[in-house]
Amino acid sequence: MAPLWSLLYLFFLFANWANAQGNSWLWWTLLSLVAFLPLYFAIFHLKGRALLICGAAIALLGLLLTPINPGANTYLIYAACVLPHAGIAPRAIVTTIAAVIVLYVIEMSLIGFPQRYVLLIAGITFFLATAITLANHFQREKDLRQAELKLSHEEVRRLGALAERERIGRDLHDLLGHTLSLITLKSELAARLFERDAPAARREIIEVERVARDALAQVRRAVSGIRAAGLAAELASARLLLESGDVRLDYHLDDVGLTPEVETVLALAVREAVTNIQRHARASRATIRLGAQDGVVCLSISDDGRGAVIEPGNGLLGMRERLRGLGGELSIHAERGVGTRLEVRVPLPPAPSVDAVTASNRIA
Repeated sequence: MAPLWSLLYLFFLFANWANAQGNSWLWWTLLSLVAFLPLYFAIFHLKGRALLICGAAIALLGLLLTPINPGANTYLIYAACVLPHAGIAPRAIVTTIAAVIVLYVIEMSLIGFPQRYVLLIAGITFFLATAITLANHFQREKDLRQAELKLSHEEVRRLGALAERERIGRDLHDLLGHTLSLITLKSELAARLFERDAPAARREIIEVERVARDALAQVRRAVSGIRAAGLAAELASARLLLESGDVRLDYHLDDVGLTPEVETVLALAVREAVTNIQRHARASRATIRLGAQDGVVCLSISDDGRGAVIEPGNGLLGMRERLRGLGGELSIHAERGVGTRLEVRVPLPPAPSVDAVTASNRIA
């Protein structure tokens, strides 16, 4: 809808600043709209040189209409707004606008308009054209940075996932390749010794059991590393997102044994909280802490931003639902001018008993 709303500025074409008599200026102005509107809507589909030509045509239309309707300076403002979308630098934008305004002043002076009136209208036109055009330029730059940031954010996650898959592949190859080969050889040896030397076969079977238990322990350690990688990757992505917006991120994670379900919920909580800090907090520093006490893991995310009252949105509501499914809770403390602190508390499942571990090892 923005292009349509922008057309409201065409009202200034019909203000009749010079109090012209008759309807000739009105009919010429309406006729100019027939030429302007196709050029205006073409702006949103053109790029590069074609876009500049379109903008120049709008500026020329304004200069041609000026002798009949001094309000044609409105077209000059529309033409100036084309410049940032063509990739023109701010200094070149101001220079180009100034050059067009000089032509406008010369034309108005030759027509015979009072010098004071000409300078006033030219000054207003230059100010509005420059202000609106530079605002468009910086908005375009901001949109481009946001798009690049999003691509970088996704690239970090993609590379993190790729590196993790490669690490898992190396770990599985290193852990299981040699171990399974050793188990196979010892099992074959035990089968051959079973008829001839039962005690030796028994020793080989015991050795197979020991190797299998050792492999099981190594696989469990590898799985623990895989589980921790999700939260670590999310923190790396969070640092990239915040520091690109001049927000310093500090975090400290205690060595907490997280189940996959708990770790997933915590990683999503970090993502949602960091996104809110980047969008709304206007902070300069953020801190993330993870620890556990009395069987409860606590994740704290704080910032030194404006600390305004937070209206729960879909992200926070979804976070609360996920935490509720694990018996956890979410609390938010916001103090205006001080900052916001978000705390997530999730109970950890009880550690298995010694008997359960022994039974599990026997089954394994």
